[in-house]
Amino acid sequence: MTTTVLSYRLSALVVATLLALMGCGAAALAQTVAVMVNGEPVTNYDIEQRTKLNFLSSHKQSTRQDIINELIDEKVKIKEAKKFGVDPTASDVDQAFTAMSQRMRITTEQLTKSLEAQGVRPETLKARIKADMVWTSLVRGRYKESLQVGEKDVAAAVREKGDEKSEVEAFEYRMQPVVLIVPRGSPPAATDVRRKEAEALRERVQSCEEANSYFKSIQNAAIRDIVTKTTADIPEVLRGVLDKTPIGHLTPPEVTKQGVEMVVLCGRKPTTIDTPKKREMREKMFAEKYEAKSKSYLREIRGAAMIEYRSAEPR
Repeated sequence: MTTTVLSYRLSALVVATLLALMGCGAAALAQTVAVMVNGEPVTNYDIEQRTKLNFLSSHKQSTRQDIINELIDEKVKIKEAKKFGVDPTASDVDQAFTAMSQRMRITTEQLTKSLEAQGVRPETLKARIKADMVWTSLVRGRYKESLQVGEKDVAAAVREKGDEKSEVEAFEYRMQPVVLIVPRGSPPAATDVRRKEAEALRERVQSCEEANSYFKSIQNAAIRDIVTKTTADIPEVLRGVLDKTPIGHLTPPEVTKQGVEMVVLCGRKPTTIDTPKKREMREKMFAEKYEAKSKSYLREIRGAAMIEYRSAEPR
């Protein structure tokens, strides 16, 4: 073997070794502990991942210290929750992850691929979901009594805003859902037939009793139990439909995954128990109480936490 060839091979070996060492160094740097929180590490990799996730969800670039504070808060929250037996399983977190994808109208697999395409591991989002789950459950559970909103306070707040007239516009609806079932995979013609059947029933049905009689005798049909809802419980579009429907009659048919669905309006009466304005005000007042309690509780437990910065990077 010539000296030149030997020298070339040795040089290549040195370069390869250096590259391997550099790769190991990069990996080690990524796993460098930036902060220790009650004995648990927050690594530079955790910070990098959360930075990407937050940018993906907010389209705003968070500072490194903001991300570190967020991760510290989550470590503190999870430890505190465990003290009170609040510790969701991996299955619970996976279910919440799936529910999130459904709200986004995509599959779990699509959500996972979307995250990975942006360099974010699904576990990074699941970690944030878990922290939110435990903290909400812990604060609501521990401070249930103090978070309650009194109905007198709600009514007073509504009156202060000049919305007291909305109270007389609320109704209590007694409804009975019905469905003419269309098996999955049926041709469009089958749905059309059932829709015509539904329209014919709307002409005949004059009461909840008649609806029960008809739907129990019709093949591939179902009638569910009566439910009672107030105006505040019902979307505005459906409220408009119910207000135009005579008592004892069926609402216009709607095609769903189950088939052709309608609602028998069994009763409608004015109520001041709940209104959209009261519901909105109650939720706002609760949110304000929850936010204040959450912040004070977090300050308390974070103040007692052992937090040690390790990373030499700027904070």
